[in-house]
Parts: sequence; structure tokens; C-alpha cells
Amino acid sequence: MARRVFFSFHYERDIWRASQIRNSWVTKPDRESAGFWDSAKWEEVKRKGDASIRRWIDFNMKGTSVTAVLIGSETCYRKWVRYEIEKSIEKGNDIIGIRIHNMKDQYGETDWPGELDFGLGDGEHTFQELYPVYDWVNDDGYENLGPWIEEAVVVESKEDSIWDVLAKLALVGIGLGVLSSIFKPRCPYCNRTIDRGVSVCPHCGYYLSR
Repeated sequence: MARRVFFSFHYERDIWRASQIRNSWVTKPDRESAGFWDSAKWEEVKRKGDASIRRWIDFNMKGTSVTAVLIGSETCYRKWVRYEIEKSIEKGNDIIGIRIHNMKDQYGETDWPGELDFGLGDGEHTFQELYPVYDWVNDDGYENLGPWIEEAVVVESKEDSIWDVLAKLALVGIGLGVLSSIFKPRCPYCNRTIDRGVSVCPHCGYYLSR
């Protein structure tokens, strides 16, 4: 099955750089992308208002399992990038960040690095503390985008496995607790359960050593 990735980015400033990343992704086998606007479609949807933009994002995020946030100079301030991250978290997509400011645009110019404050909900962690962040140029994104995405999926599945194990252990603990209460000794006088080794029943005061 093809890995379908949603690309989140600042359209007006970074479409050129984002398109290069998308093209490097979809030209390899078993890969699909979502989240890309052509200029005509963007203008059409934008004219219809915020609700129309939200519907477009929600629709295009269907079927994706990973969201790649392409981080340029002003990306973290963009309303719709933040919405796409929130929807990705809500949907359960794995998330990675890719810095793209070192890529040259259509004029041969690079940009300055952007902030990583995307206003995430917990208010305690930065984007980089929660998700892996790479640099497209310095970390050779052309060759490594596939491994980055697969690694994010593997890490998430391992975390799920850990939680599954903990849940099972909790159930076992509950079961053992129930069994231990069933097989506790009982006071011969009042017939209520008591702890092993006690000499006096805490319920009726019967001396068990008699």
C-alpha cells in the first residue's frame, strides 16, 4: 500500500520549495501526497471563506498517515498550518518537521530560519520536543525523506505497543487482586476474609490462635 503523506506549509512564501519536496516524494514508488494547492484552486477556495478552507483541508487529510510540516521563515505564524497540525493530532497522524529555509527558491535565494512555536495545545513542550525536526539541505532530505517518515511511523507503533503491554499488565494486576481476595483465609467465627498471619480477626475480635 502506498504511503500517503500530507504536506503542510506556508503557501504564499514557500510553494516553490514545497513543490520540490513533493516532487522528490511522489516520483518514487508506493508514495502519494496531499495538501498541495495550485494557485487557481487556492484563490477559489479562499474566496469562499474559512469554512471552505477547513473543509478542503479535512477532505485532503483523509487517507493520510503522516503529516510533514515544511518549516520556512514564517510557517509557525500561519493560521492554516496550525489548523493542519491540530487536525493531524486529532486524526492520529504521525508528524515530522522539515526545515526548508536553506533551499533556494525560484530566484536562487535562501531564507532565514523560522521559529518552532506552533502554539501546541499542551503549552509545555515545543514542536521540536514533541516531533523530530530535520533540515532538508543539511540532512539530505532528497535521500532521507522516506526513512524519516518510516521512522516516525515505527516510533509511533512502538509507543502503541508499549501502551498495549501496560494495559495488559494492568488487567493482569486487577485479575490477581481479585483472585487474592477470593483465596484469602476467613475468620472461623464471622467468616469474613482476613489477611494471612494475623492473630486477631479485625472484624469480630476473635483470637485466631485459639
